[in-house]
Amino acid sequence: MIDDAGEGAAPSAAAQIAELTFALLLLDETSTVREVNQAAEDLFGAGARRMVGQTLRDLLSFGDDLIAERIAEPDAQLTARGVPVRFGERDTRVNVTVSSLGSHPGWRVLTFSDSGQGERFGDDERGSSLRGPAILAHEIKNPLSAIRGAAQLLARRAGDGEKRLTNLIADEVDRIAQLIDRMQRLGREDPDPVAPINLHQAIRRACQTVFAAADAGVALREEFDPSLPPVLGNEGALVQVLINLIANARDAALASRSPTVTLRTRFVSGLVLNVMRLGRPVKLPIEVQVTDNGPGIDPALADHIFEPFVTSKPRGQGLGLALVSKVVRDMNGRITHERDEAAGLTHFRVHLPMARQEKRK
Repeated sequence: MIDDAGEGAAPSAAAQIAELTFALLLLDETSTVREVNQAAEDLFGAGARRMVGQTLRDLLSFGDDLIAERIAEPDAQLTARGVPVRFGERDTRVNVTVSSLGSHPGWRVLTFSDSGQGERFGDDERGSSLRGPAILAHEIKNPLSAIRGAAQLLARRAGDGEKRLTNLIADEVDRIAQLIDRMQRLGREDPDPVAPINLHQAIRRACQTVFAAADAGVALREEFDPSLPPVLGNEGALVQVLINLIANARDAALASRSPTVTLRTRFVSGLVLNVMRLGRPVKLPIEVQVTDNGPGIDPALADHIFEPFVTSKPRGQGLGLALVSKVVRDMNGRITHERDEAAGLTHFRVHLPMARQEKRK
């Protein structure tokens, strides 16, 4: 047995709890919060001083009454996934475990982890569902090339009036080819190489692209944490992800009286993604959040927005967010969506690994 006070001593219970990647609350026999760890502060966006001393009922409200009743039981033992929870004005979904402490009757340990929408499918299941469209896209591109070539030949022999039609054919073929290229990217299995990236530089590059043509009267707010370390990802792919999210936020905000897009970065703890192709979990402590004050996504589509061909835009193709999700996943990251009806805000959050963290592995 190793002496706790000696060199190489085992970490104390407090040290172990503090470093857990999931949120932990310790409740006494009156359901009062007695201890919280750093991951709980990050998950719920509040400090220990605010949470400790409150009853669980005053601190959190569960969307499922049965879950709330089970947690209140002194000898509760529970595991539940995707439970809706409200903390203050923030709504989220979490995975919950409850364990009673036999040595202290009535005391319970609660753990929470974020069950974001971006993890609805495993890598293998999602990958196989996207390879079908990619194969179909490959087969379509060959006849499209023939159609475009035929249109070009006809254009050489046609008069001015007919050239308008041949040009239309060529333009439509090009548009379909671009759509197919995006479908093929969705089905691609080999991710792009990753390297350390300055997150804030990538965000500003994306903003310049989105707002270069016209800002359309949309206010842009930045709430950056300048102390963040580099993230591990592919720079071009990350910029494209941000362009898509920022452009969507800008378009959605236009429906507001005072259209505003807010970009926020911060360090969080407690978020871990099990990456099947790596065979190990990856910590995701860096968050970039894109928020708009538009009307939000149709609730009927909210749980499916990262799936191919799902869109709320009249002329949308439904591939933008599906491709964003694929690219983020290729960088061993995660993307989630949340609507805060009370504040009238829509949040998209991208969580990424730290570069230096991955180098140690």
